[in-house]
Amino acid sequence: MQASTSVDMAGSTTAAPSSSRSLSQRAQPYLYVLPAAAFVVFFLLYPMVVTLWQSFTRFDGITDPVFVGLENFRELFGDPNFLLSLRNTLIWTVASVLFPVTLGLVFALTINGLRGSGFFKISVYLPATISAAAVGILFTFVFDPGNGVINALLEAVGLGALKQRWLFEAPLNTFSMIGAYTWQATGLNMMLFLVGLQGLPHEPIEAAKLDGCGTWRLTTQIILPMLMPYIVIATLLAVVNGFKVFDLIWVMTQGGPGRTSETLAVTMYREGFILFRLGYSAAIAVIISIAAMVFSYFYMRSVITQESHQ
Repeated sequence: MQASTSVDMAGSTTAAPSSSRSLSQRAQPYLYVLPAAAFVVFFLLYPMVVTLWQSFTRFDGITDPVFVGLENFRELFGDPNFLLSLRNTLIWTVASVLFPVTLGLVFALTINGLRGSGFFKISVYLPATISAAAVGILFTFVFDPGNGVINALLEAVGLGALKQRWLFEAPLNTFSMIGAYTWQATGLNMMLFLVGLQGLPHEPIEAAKLDGCGTWRLTTQIILPMLMPYIVIATLLAVVNGFKVFDLIWVMTQGGPGRTSETLAVTMYREGFILFRLGYSAAIAVIISIAAMVFSYFYMRSVITQESHQ
């Protein structure tokens, strides 16, 4: 009886460390994830919740917020400045897809597999390494109506009558800034498509060439369909970037003249940090976030689908 008791006690003493070790082993992965999770909670989720709450209030950053329900959202869609910035944002979104993505695809298809194309790749990609603020400063001088590069070139070739006040007339100012954005963003899209082209299977392409398929048919009927996952990813990513473009516009025009070149991000900043209408600004931020999350969802689904097919 006493022996069995001692055995049981020994078994229990040996089981306890094993149990504690297994518990620590199970907790160990969560300890590694904890810093990142805390970062996400405090710097992403918490600000999102606060912004969502402020969007239902009238708040100037000094006095206590007053709950007004959906009043800010109703006011938004009756505000001509917001409607103008929404129109400009849609223009930016379409242009962000139409120009940088299309040009990046054309450049990638043109130089893929060519010898000596390294210099061209570097030249096109180099603007992507420059910050948007620096690009804005650079193109402010390019579009300067007095001594700018574009007007000087027009004058030099005898087309002085075409000189414009590029950043001081709407909607020309928006299209001018889109040109600067295209110069910066094309290289990144080109590299994305080059990666996609290098990963395509060679057998269908070689078989099409042996069957006498021309360059145009080979590109449109063989290469582009196989490259479609990359095109979808680049398109959705460009849409998200078009919705949140801010720094380039703020450096070049600050949304002016007047408020004619504002996008939603610029309007959000002006309303919140210049006019101190933080509740109204938060409502704009909620709309931007919803649009970005919708397109981000399709973007992530496209990435996951592409990885599952590989």
